[in-house]
Amino acid sequence: MQNADLSSVDLSGLKRGQWLQAVSDIGESRGFSEPLGKRHHAIFVEEGDTLLVTFETLPGIEALSETATPLGWDMVLRKGWSHLSVISSRDTWFRDGRVYGFFDALLDDGFFDDFERVIFFGAGPCGYAAAAYSVASPGARVVMLQPQATLDPRVTEWDERFIDRRRLNFTSRYGYAPDMLDAAQQAYVLYDPRERLDAMHSALFERRNVSRFRLPFMGAALQGDLLDMDLIAPLLELAAEDRLDTGSFAALIRARRNYPPYLRKLLMKLEGEGRLGLAEMLCMNVTARLEAPRFRRRLEALRAARKAPPPAPAE
Repeated sequence: MQNADLSSVDLSGLKRGQWLQAVSDIGESRGFSEPLGKRHHAIFVEEGDTLLVTFETLPGIEALSETATPLGWDMVLRKGWSHLSVISSRDTWFRDGRVYGFFDALLDDGFFDDFERVIFFGAGPCGYAAAAYSVASPGARVVMLQPQATLDPRVTEWDERFIDRRRLNFTSRYGYAPDMLDAAQQAYVLYDPRERLDAMHSALFERRNVSRFRLPFMGAALQGDLLDMDLIAPLLELAAEDRLDTGSFAALIRARRNYPPYLRKLLMKLEGEGRLGLAEMLCMNVTARLEAPRFRRRLEALRAARKAPPPAPAE
């Protein structure tokens, strides 16, 4: 794929071996491709003087991208950024000596010094990696969606979601993600405070150079939701330009007012708490702005229930 045009690349439907060969060929033609042991691979596409470093998994790419391409290629096309994608075959938290060595080599070679701005990005286990490996590029910006701080049970024994991964070593190099952010220009953690374990990990990232943004009622799949709302790209742009703050984030996330999955979760919460007046107001707001048959039916039901006479007392 000599000088492949990323806008025309569609890797969906390929078997994983074929997929890896195709994406590696694109990397070789546009920058470099480097295997990092059996479970990890790095693909670099060189373009502009802003570098986006993303951590992704193959299952995540297959689930979230219609063309089965790395997330950062969208920023190559939209903004002319360069992109380094570090991809794992599954959730490994990128705890692998070959990955350590890869970032050591990039640091020693001055790879990151060639770029005016560097942004690290990841979600969940990949958010952990974005924070952990950002230390290799002092002054980087880091954007994390519901990241884990560590799976070391001495620190996070309360998180029982990943018990089988506690055998991974989180105490060696690039280990405790929050500490690896000390050299970052600025880092951002996005999480739903109602997702208790995500919120607890978020609290561990509290640092002078870390901003934490709450997304209540968005749930535990923030990356997919933000992609559906087309908010990942503007989020990364704001972070790259040091303009991501409480005000700009609030303006950005207003898009969820038109996002049915969020609105449904909010309605369920209100009704579950018996706050039927607020639920009715929500349905009125949504049906006034959007074509939302479910909310219209629910509004009619809430109004009918409010007008119905109370049941007669039992004799």
